[in-house]
Amino acid sequence: MAAAAELQGKYQKLAQEYSKLRAQNQVLKKGVVDEQANSASLKEQLKMKDQSLRKLQQEMDSLTFRNQQLAKRVELLQDELALSEARGKKNKKSAESSSQLSQEQKSVFNEDLQKKIEENERLHILFFEADEQHKRLEAELRSRLDVLETDAAQHQAVVDSLTRKYTDTIEKLQNDKAKLEIKSQTLEREAKDCRLRTEECQQQLKNLQAALGSRLEESLCIINEKVPFNDTRSNRYNALNVPLHNRRYQLKLRDLAGQALAFVQELVTALLNFHTYTEQKVQIFPIDSATDSISPLNQKFSQYLHENASYVRPLEEGMLHLFESITEDTVTVLETAVKLKAFSEHLASYLCFLRKILPYQLKSLEEECESSLCTAALRARNMELHRDMKRLTAVFEKLHTYVSLLALPSTKPEGLLRTNYNSVFTNIAASLHGFHDLLKDISKDYSQKATLEQDVPTATQKLITTNDCILSSLVALTNAVGKIASFFSNNLDHFTTSLSYGPKGGTEFISPLSAECMLQYKKKAVAYMKSLKKPCADSVPYEEALANRRVLLSSTESREGLAQQVQQSLEKIAKLEQEKEHWMLEAQLAKIKLEKENQKLKNSLSGHLTETIQEHSVLPNVAEQKKEATEKSLKEPIKSTSLIGMLTITTDNEKAPDTESREDLIKTHYMARIAELTSHLQLADSKSVHFHAECRALAKRLSLAEKSKESLTEELKLASQNISRLQDELMTTKRSYEDQLSMMSDHLCSMNETLTKQREEIDTLKMTNKVSCQSWTLGTGCSLEVCGLHLAFLQHYPFTNQFTSCSFYCQLVGKKTANLVLHVSVKKKLFQNIHVGKNKLFMVLLQSRLSKLPSGGRPAPFVYLYVVKIELLSNPASDTRCL
Repeated sequence: MAAAAELQGKYQKLAQEYSKLRAQNQVLKKGVVDEQANSASLKEQLKMKDQSLRKLQQEMDSLTFRNQQLAKRVELLQDELALSEARGKKNKKSAESSSQLSQEQKSVFNEDLQKKIEENERLHILFFEADEQHKRLEAELRSRLDVLETDAAQHQAVVDSLTRKYTDTIEKLQNDKAKLEIKSQTLEREAKDCRLRTEECQQQLKNLQAALGSRLEESLCIINEKVPFNDTRSNRYNALNVPLHNRRYQLKLRDLAGQALAFVQELVTALLNFHTYTEQKVQIFPIDSATDSISPLNQKFSQYLHENASYVRPLEEGMLHLFESITEDTVTVLETAVKLKAFSEHLASYLCFLRKILPYQLKSLEEECESSLCTAALRARNMELHRDMKRLTAVFEKLHTYVSLLALPSTKPEGLLRTNYNSVFTNIAASLHGFHDLLKDISKDYSQKATLEQDVPTATQKLITTNDCILSSLVALTNAVGKIASFFSNNLDHFTTSLSYGPKGGTEFISPLSAECMLQYKKKAVAYMKSLKKPCADSVPYEEALANRRVLLSSTESREGLAQQVQQSLEKIAKLEQEKEHWMLEAQLAKIKLEKENQKLKNSLSGHLTETIQEHSVLPNVAEQKKEATEKSLKEPIKSTSLIGMLTITTDNEKAPDTESREDLIKTHYMARIAELTSHLQLADSKSVHFHAECRALAKRLSLAEKSKESLTEELKLASQNISRLQDELMTTKRSYEDQLSMMSDHLCSMNETLTKQREEIDTLKMTNKVSCQSWTLGTGCSLEVCGLHLAFLQHYPFTNQFTSCSFYCQLVGKKTANLVLHVSVKKKLFQNIHVGKNKLFMVLLQSRLSKLPSGGRPAPFVYLYVVKIELLSNPASDTRCL
């Protein structure tokens, strides 16, 4: 049930973590949605900018066309001017007369040309500025788009990892839940079975206790009435009895030893910390070893303190060995506590360590007092610590003396009298309380010393931290010693009163070695009883075995089917991974081609600008040739091939689409193909993930089922072992009670026989005066005397059947008489044939079982006639007499 509660706590913790992660997932989803909205808005802005760029390109094309027209017009005007000049030479007169008019026309044309040139220059400047601004804006938008894409990828990765984590956590929780449900059901069934078995065992125990109690009371009453002897009154006889084994005392002592072990572990930890931090303090104050060399005395003192673990750790080990030596099947007194000697030796080694470091510690305090940084108050605190350290070593010497005295009975029993045990324990308790008071004083003095050292100008943070650590270790040491002192004082009565081992009611002490021998014999007897009781082999019913076989076959078939599905899923996943890698490579190639096309487009745009500048000096026939080439290229079909497919576009002279529509068509075709392939790939990925999750879930369920099967098998084994152990204990107890009762009944029967013999002798002596003895003389010179009629009484006993008894005595007298045969019969029913020897007295006891008890349950007298037939074996002619 404790394991179920622990698993329930773990399940609640996992549920809390799952709720936290779910809330974080909501926040991350919201952030991802916001980033996706921002990226969508940026894409819209990019589309708008592309549209504006295209408009500017169209304007630039129109301006270029206008410039070409203007250039042609300028050429025509120049030609006309040349013709007019030629005509002017011929007709000077007409030229002089019309010079004024031509001059005016020329000035008009020059002004118009100047305006057109300025407008063209202005348009070129605007176009360049617009182009630069568009490039800059496009670069900014692209960088921002890259940043947003990286952020979106990171968020998506975080979301994917969280989703995987959530799915794993959910699967784990579901598996734990299923496991807990199965375990709870099995535990409920086992608890129900155990309750039923417990009730049956309790009922059997009650019946057995009632029966045995009644029989024991009757037996005790009979023993008290019939057996007045009691060997516990005499110590000499009582010492021979088997002493009782006090298991309750052993369990109590083991519990106390466990508590003492925990307290000693706390003490060892506090001592280790105190010595370690003292070593650090010596290397820091009054001289820091990091900046200057410390004195040789402090170096030696630090070296000795560094070895503290080799002296302190054995204390914990010795106490642990002492705790392990105390069990419920052993007799633990001072004479048998052998491990206490090892603990005393470890304490002696630690005491030698304290004696070794004490002079160095005192000299270190004196050297600190001689330092220039030491004030009067700090010097006073150091001298108080000087005295306290001496007292600390003295306290440990006193404790070691008492502990070594307690260890003497296990090695030298004559070294410590049993009458002195109480005083030794009392002195240990007093020493522990003195040790606690001394540690309080040390903590108080060191606290004041640390406060004064903080006011020193050269005090560093390292020194303050070390002082705090030493104070905390002293506080822990004080608490540990206080716990030990209070623990020892509270249990002092138990330590002093439970020091003897012997029979019940005895005052003498039995040797612990003999007690150990008794326990060993007891263990051997229990082992022998267990070996006699062999449990029957467990068998499974036939119907259950058939059902288990069907379940096994079905599970095997389903397992094979699932294995095939897993194999197929793995093959599909491998194929999809290969296709994914293929399409990843295709996408990379397409991206590279797109970059190349973009670069070509940029280069073509730059080349087109240079050509427009050069067209001012090119003849018109060049333009006509270009037109013919473009028309020819438009008539030819355009083919676009890639790994995805091939696209063919044919154009006519009249309806020739421009480059933008062609790029749009190609882009839409590629985007459609990419979307289709992406959907197929996502579908395959989702299927593979689903199959993988199912395979993992099935594998986990299988492993959990196997683990639960193993755990249930172990629990079943433990339960069967417990049941067999309880049955063995019950049978052992029953047999012991039956043996005791049989011994009591045998003893009672023997006593009853003795009493009946005495009563019969008394009755015989009384009846000799009333009953005549008859005598027969046989032909061979032998005579037989038979005492005649006796009374038979009905006696009722608790553990025997009812019977009647009839007795007579016969004696054969003669010198040469051979063997005789007595035929004794009661009410014409032959009971016994008895061979009678020479000069011997015999008693014949006749028993006749009755069907019911007389009224009142008391003895009732009955009178029987008995007939004795006497036959002489040595004489063929036998003489027979009847009474």
